[in-house]
Order: sequence, then structure tokens, then C-alpha cells
Amino acid sequence: MSDALTENEIETLRKGAMGAGLLVSVSDRKFFDTFKEAGTLAKHVAVARGSSESTVVRQAAEGHGTGFGLTTPPDQIEQGTLDALRSAVTVLEAKAPNELDAYRAFVLDLARSVAAAAPGGDQAEAGAIAKIEAALQGTAAASA
Repeated sequence: MSDALTENEIETLRKGAMGAGLLVSVSDRKFFDTFKEAGTLAKHVAVARGSSESTVVRQAAEGHGTGFGLTTPPDQIEQGTLDALRSAVTVLEAKAPNELDAYRAFVLDLARSVAAAAPGGDQAEAGAIAKIEAALQGTAAASA
């Protein structure tokens, strides 16, 4: 059984997941697309909160907010998200290794759902998803 996660650790998992959706959204800024993508992000999180078999995913999907402000510049969203994802992987490797795959899948599904919510921006969004995937691989692969 996994060690209990602290509130700060859960907040890091949440920031990584929400930030991943936000990072994809801001990678190709179109005002109306951002609304569609925000709606998709909210729906995806609500489904995970209510139906995920993973305790960690349900905990990460609880709460509100992304850990970023409305005026946070895209480069700070990227850095903060990738740092949070790397920290989340480290925490899960140490405390809940059996939950790591579920968390990775949740974050990547979330990012891909946001990317698919609005047409266009495919290259920018694919680049953002590639960075998210690298951060989720863990400390060894994150520097690649």
C-alpha cells in the first residue's frame, strides 16, 4: 500500500495535471479556442474525479484552480507545469509507484483532450505534449 500523500504533494500532482491542459491550451493562443479547451479541461477533470479507479488521480482531480493565474505568462506556465510533473513523478515513485501509470495516463489524456478540443495549432500543441511526456518519464528522461 502507498504511503499517504501530503496536501502539498497532492497539490503538486494537481498543478502538474491542470498545468498540462493549460500548457497545451496556451501553446496556440486563439481566444475562442481557449474557451473550448477550458471547457474540455473541466469536463475531463470532472470525469476523472468521479470515476477514476486511481486514488491518486481522484485526489489530483479534486479541488479547484490550476495553480496558475489568468495572467501567468506562457513560459512560466510551461516551466511551472514541467517542474510540477517532474516532482509528481518523484513523489509517486517514492510513495505510490503502483499509481504512477494511472497518473501519467490521466495527465496525457487530459493534454490530448485539450489539444483535440479546437482545430489548428497542431504543431505547437504536439510540442507541448512532447514536453509533458518527457517530464512524466521521470528524472532520468526529463533532462533529455
